[in-house]
Amino acid sequence: MQFKPFALALSVFMATHVPSASAGELVGPSVISTGLQETSAALSPDGNTLYFMRSDFAEKDDTILVSHRRDGHWSAPEVVSFSGRWHDSEPALSPDGKRLYFVSNRPPHPGDAPVTAEMNGQHFAGTHLWYVEQQPDGHWGQPVHVEGAHNDGAMIYNPSVAANGDVYFSAHRGDSGKAYQIYVAHRTPSGYAPPERVDLGDIEHNRMDPGVDPQQRFLVYAGNEGDSLGSADIYIAFREKDGHWGKPIHLPGEVNSPSLENAPSVGRHFGELYVSSNRQVEMQFPKMHDDAASLQRRLESPLNGSRNLWLFDISDILKAHGIDH
Repeated sequence: MQFKPFALALSVFMATHVPSASAGELVGPSVISTGLQETSAALSPDGNTLYFMRSDFAEKDDTILVSHRRDGHWSAPEVVSFSGRWHDSEPALSPDGKRLYFVSNRPPHPGDAPVTAEMNGQHFAGTHLWYVEQQPDGHWGQPVHVEGAHNDGAMIYNPSVAANGDVYFSAHRGDSGKAYQIYVAHRTPSGYAPPERVDLGDIEHNRMDPGVDPQQRFLVYAGNEGDSLGSADIYIAFREKDGHWGKPIHLPGEVNSPSLENAPSVGRHFGELYVSSNRQVEMQFPKMHDDAASLQRRLESPLNGSRNLWLFDISDILKAHGIDH
């Protein structure tokens, strides 16, 4: 099914039309979702504080921001206290909201060099896993480097935390094949165990950006299992009674589009799914006659081809698989 906003005239969008929840809701138009790249939504337990990543189109300048919902509106985002100097990205809150995990190229230890990675002869900013802990006054403490084998290769992305502390993430490792795969590092009394690849089928398929249900009953992720509408779509896998993960299901409805969808995260209310997408308003010609100012406004607005944050309802598919809360 084609995404409904594609059929909207540009003039309708510019009048600040927001699609209905059944078709997907653009999160914070022109405040959170802008003409830049926004991904990786992480909601506080009460749903009124949103952490996310904003970056340039080349995604070489990633920073973590925070916005607060007041009287039904999102506040102007601010850079979080622990970000703004390094290549920080992909925030993820623990289910209790007391830890915020993220990945960064910052030096792991005092005196170390910034983290770098290499793939196919290309060198770029690498990532290790970090977290900040909520302090008694509600502020975040200093970033803590999470030691462990999950950092091997310096390509760990999009952490997602279960209620028991297990961390899911995507990475390119020795057993990933040519693409990226999803892993889990189980939390133990002494830290994190070496990561295990989550078996979702043929590793020829690229799998990124896991978002795990706090009880680990299901897992959403971005990838292409051979039936993607675009370069990457959102899939869901349910945990079976024997503990294994079932065959990935291409999410139905309008979560997916011919554009890129990635970085899914589970919201705080039943059925909420946050997704990053670069879907655009369909251009129709002849368009309204632009002057320089109107052209600038339109090209800098959301739905200009940059990635934005969207909110969808997947409660129907969860209920169909026996999950109702």
